[in-house]
Parts: sequence; C-alpha cells; structure tokens
Amino acid sequence: MNYSELIVFIIYLVAMLGVGVFFFTNAKGGEKEFFLGGRQMGPWVTALSAGASDMSAWVLMGLPASIFAAGMGQTWIAIGLAVGYVLSWVVIAPRLRKFSIVANDSITIPQYLTNRFLSKSKSLQVICAVIFLFAYAIYAASSIKACGTLFNTVLGIDANIAMYIAAFIIVAYTFLGGYNAVCWTDFFQGLLMLGALLIAPIFALAMVNSSSGAASAVTFPANYWSFLSSGKMDWGSWADILTGFGWGLGYFGMPHIIIRYMGIRSQREVKKSATVGIVWNILILAFAVAVGSIGRLFLGDLADSSLVFITMVRKIFPPIISGILLSAILSAAMSTADSQLLASASAFAADVYKPLLRKNAKAKEMFWAGRIVVVAIAIAAIIIAANPNSGTIMGLVGNAWGVFGAAFGPVIFLSLFWKRFTFAGAIAGIVVGAAADIIWLAVPALSGTGLYEIIPGVIAGLICAVIVTLVSKKPDKEVESMFEKSLSYTD
Repeated sequence: MNYSELIVFIIYLVAMLGVGVFFFTNAKGGEKEFFLGGRQMGPWVTALSAGASDMSAWVLMGLPASIFAAGMGQTWIAIGLAVGYVLSWVVIAPRLRKFSIVANDSITIPQYLTNRFLSKSKSLQVICAVIFLFAYAIYAASSIKACGTLFNTVLGIDANIAMYIAAFIIVAYTFLGGYNAVCWTDFFQGLLMLGALLIAPIFALAMVNSSSGAASAVTFPANYWSFLSSGKMDWGSWADILTGFGWGLGYFGMPHIIIRYMGIRSQREVKKSATVGIVWNILILAFAVAVGSIGRLFLGDLADSSLVFITMVRKIFPPIISGILLSAILSAAMSTADSQLLASASAFAADVYKPLLRKNAKAKEMFWAGRIVVVAIAIAAIIIAANPNSGTIMGLVGNAWGVFGAAFGPVIFLSLFWKRFTFAGAIAGIVVGAAADIIWLAVPALSGTGLYEIIPGVIAGLICAVIVTLVSKKPDKEVESMFEKSLSYTD
C-alpha cells in the first residue's frame, strides 16, 4: 500500500463530505433549494457540474481502455458525445430553462413534462420515476464499481470494502447538502478531472519523445491508427460510427444533466454556461483519447487496458502527485453518482411521494422521503456493482445511458419545439423508447449487429410519440398559450 496516495484519498473524501456538511448547516429550506438549488447556480458551477455529472469514471478508465486496446476507430464515441453535448447546450438548455419556469416552476424533469401539458394525471410522473429508479441503480453501480477498482488497484484494499466506503461518502454529502452540495462538489471534481487528463498524457508524450521511461518495444493491432476500425468502410466501421453518434443522442434525455439547465441563475447566463461547458467537454474527451493512444506508446502492452491511466500516472509521478491525479478517477465516479442519486430522490419525492402517497406532505417530510431513496438506490447500486457478473464499467454506463436517451430524448425535444405535442404522445414516446432500447439489448440477434441500442430506441420512441400525438386530441388553448409564453419569457 502506498500511504502517501492513501492520505491524499482520505483528505479528498473528507473535503467532499465537508461540502455536504457546509450546505446542510447553511440550508434555508424549501424543496426547490434541496432539489434545484433555488435556481441560483452561476454559469461556471452549472457548466462544470453538468459536465462532471456526465463524465463518470469511464472517461478515465473505459474510453482510454478502448483506444489503448483497439485503436482510433473507437474515437467515434468521443466525437459523437462532443457533438451531442454541443447540441444539448445550444438547442435544449435555453428552451428548457424558460419552459420549466413557465410550466408552473417545475423542479424535476417528470414534473416539467406533466406541467407542460397542464395535466392532472400523475401517470407520466410515475412512469418516469420507475425508469429513473431502475436505470439510475445501474448507472450508479458503474460509478461505485469504479471506486472499488481504483482502491483495489492502487491501495490493495478489498474492492467490496472500497465500494462501501465510497458509497457512504457519496450518500452522506448528497443526503446532507442536496443540489447545492452536488453542484459544488461536481465543480471542484470537474476541475480535477480536467487537470489530470491534461497533465498525464503531456508528460507521457514528452517521455516517449525523449525515450525516458517509455516502453522499449510497442506492438499495435492492425489498423490501430485508422478511424475505420476494420480499415475499410464495411458494416463494422459503420456500426462504430453510428454507435458513436448514438451516444451523443443521449444528452437530449439525460435527466441528471439537463436538470442543470433548469437550475441556472438567469437566462442571460445560459450562453456563458454553454461556452464553459462545451470547452470543458471537448478538452476532456480529446485528452481521454490521448491517454489511450499515448499510453500505448508509453506503456506498450497491458494485461488490463482499463488501468492505462492509473499505470501511466504511477509510472511518471511521485506518490503525492500521483495520489492527487488518481483522485480524478474518484471524482469522476462520485460526481456522476451523486447527481444520479439526487435525480432519483427528486423524482420519487416530488413526483410520486407527494402527489400520490402524501398530498399534504410538508417540505421536511419530502426531504426525508428523498433522502431515504438516496440510501435505497445506493444499496441497490452496491449490490449490482458487487455482482461479478454485472459487466464492465463501460457496459453498465452504456446500458443506463441507452435507456435514458431512448426514453426521454425524443420527448424532451418534441415538448420544447412542437406546440401540437400531446400528453398521450409523451407517455407513448417514453414507454416505447425505453422498451425498444431494452428489447434490442436483450435479443442476441439484434444486439449482435453491433449497433448501439439507443439508436433504434430513439427512432421507435420518436415515431411513436409523433403518431400518437397526431391521432390524439389537439392540446387545449391554455396549453398552446403556455407554449407561446415560454418562447418570449425573459428574466
């Protein structure tokens, strides 16, 4: 065990817990503050929080591992994510913030979708909450599993014990500080992730060029440097390209990311947030690719390609510095898991508990209902992560990302840009999109095509939402009037 790295990790975890305690002791109360920060987040915190909640540990372990092992043909995921992230800030963020305020000051995505149609039915909120609880348990499991892998690899601590420790810290500051704690911890974690990904490959490349400490012999798989994985434009390469852009589609329906758009302090600051967030995202993805490719030059072959960043950092830097840089993996995992836990809590408390179970529930009671859900989802995530058959970190992320993107992406987009869109169309789009995604993943004949399941899921959800809308009754004048009001809203 490297005790210098252990000390750095402990200081880091205590600092994150301290943020939660700070916001707990300074809380003013109210469900909007706990679940949305009172819509008082500045552009820098919003941008880096949205980015950090998106880029889980896979960006430091999964993506570099794919590049390291298979080559530049795997960069289409990074390209697709960059394109999708830009479009989500430019297309979705300005409209969603305005419309969520006009739609009865909605504080969660399910609440926005219900209020968007002035519906008294709670069916859509319940459906959304069920998908949230299911998919976020899987998504959070990937982050907790990454924490276990990090502690086990670096410090030799049992992976399951490490997962319990990491989950406890994440739950604690989310439980105490709510949205404010999550956003501010994500802000600092986003800075740490960017710094680590910038520093490590630059130093490694310098050592490769000087032949200092670099691998003496490096072998590359066939077509390693080609952006076409097979070296030619066949179905395998097309599947990689389409899958990459399919990942980008997920941004339109990722609740824990787009909720950040709703929490921005003012409409004027959306553009600044977008600029900061887009630059951060592109740098993160570009240098994650660099870690994989430069890591191949620097390290040669590795038995476990997911350890390329860890191995690179520990080979280059002394223990204190390596501990700080490796904390970036911890920050990536925690910044995603906390956002997912809070989104699950808000969906249950605001969209199920109060409207269906306890209509007269006070704010304090709702907070505790949400906090109990945070603990429950964390326990479910630990159980999934501890299962040796649960799959890889990248696989778990891909499964959850696909369900969210297919279920909510088409519906969020149509709700913001189509005045004729109906409540029935929204329900149909969510249900069919999620079902199509899961079926494609579960049927070997379909998943075996190599095409990411989010693509058929989004297509099916979009078509179904449009068809059901066209055959259902046109929205009331009040609904259309609210849509028009959202277009001209300013603050």
